[in-house]
Amino acid sequence: MGHVVDVAPQAVKVSGLSPFVRLGDCILCEGPEGEELGEVVRVEAETTTVKPFAVGFRARVRARAWRTGPVTLSPSPAWKGRAVDAFGHPCDGLCPIETGSNPQVADRLPDAAMSRGRIKDPVKTGVKAIDIFTPLVKGQRMGIFAGSGVGKSTLMGMLARAPGFDTVVVALVGERGREVREFLEETMKGELGRVVTVVATGDESPMMRRLAPKTAMSVAEYFRDLGDDVLLIVDSVTRLAHAARDVALAAGEPPVSRGYPPSVFSELPRLLERAGPGQEGGGTITGLFAVLVDGDDHNEPIADAIRGTLDGHIVLDRAIAEEGRFPAVDLLKSISRLSDLSWSAQERDLVGKLKAMIARFEDTRDLRLLGGYNRGADGTLDQAVDLVPHIYAAMGQHPADGPTSDAFDVLSRALKAGLGVA
Repeated sequence: MGHVVDVAPQAVKVSGLSPFVRLGDCILCEGPEGEELGEVVRVEAETTTVKPFAVGFRARVRARAWRTGPVTLSPSPAWKGRAVDAFGHPCDGLCPIETGSNPQVADRLPDAAMSRGRIKDPVKTGVKAIDIFTPLVKGQRMGIFAGSGVGKSTLMGMLARAPGFDTVVVALVGERGREVREFLEETMKGELGRVVTVVATGDESPMMRRLAPKTAMSVAEYFRDLGDDVLLIVDSVTRLAHAARDVALAAGEPPVSRGYPPSVFSELPRLLERAGPGQEGGGTITGLFAVLVDGDDHNEPIADAIRGTLDGHIVLDRAIAEEGRFPAVDLLKSISRLSDLSWSAQERDLVGKLKAMIARFEDTRDLRLLGGYNRGADGTLDQAVDLVPHIYAAMGQHPADGPTSDAFDVLSRALKAGLGVA
């Protein structure tokens, strides 16, 4: 037992617990309306710094405090179709949720590298631009990089309906409160039986927003260990980084890169590395992580750090969205590092040629607008001018259109139309 000795807007200090606690342990403090929970973010010789999970922490000086251990979860198959908060408590207004018999720590370490299975099975998302140019493989970790208002959440909603996955786990981190019901009742209509949603809206504390992706990852690991192929969607990792920054600054860490303390850059890969294949012959976690790039700067610190950890990235471009092309995927800047496991040799050659053609089309855009293009002077450019608009039109897809079963067939018909072939 210890007691509160200092109360600040961002954290409280507790005396008497330093020899018995470690980072990540939870502390219960007496409050005027009952016990309130916080997490140890710094341990000193005489005091412990505790960051509260609740907004408006009301603990008082000399209030009693005691250790309860790290946050644990007990997922079960009954969690499918439910929405839970960062602690795994139901937040959808339905009946109490059934818990499993094996509690697990929410913030656990990734599995050892040599104990994991190999990635080998391609998967179709039903989104044409992704299935052709940046195909996914079960167990892959892919980032979706976009500025605000470019269609990131809409694209992730389309991907959440992808066939080929037994379970879908979605973490809505720092999202607007109104978007939660929209996602459940509209985007995932008819699919909720295989979806677990973890919610920490933007009005919740940084501790809850920091915990929610770890909760979602723990739920995904539970179903993966049951043998399921799991699709994990985190929207967005950037808001996790913002929350981790708030926690680290409250613990006294110095900012080193655009206000981000060092622990943020070690916390992100520790979470991302937990996704992927499980034990050989078991299930997989295919991770889709949204990255909200600040000021449309794709080289800002968080985007740069995450890009090097993932197995590929899908870039959404504001200029493409302003042209009315959705999803606004930049086909040239997007890449899947495991695409060779999905493409056939013919598909690989075709995509390579199409990217070269699109690059030629975009590089000469200003020249053509200025009237410097004369048809017949460059056969390759003539072909690009004929075909690329048809490719762009074929890659357009609205959420109401539903998934496309054979994206290359759609592309083939578009290319024939561009060439005037029946």
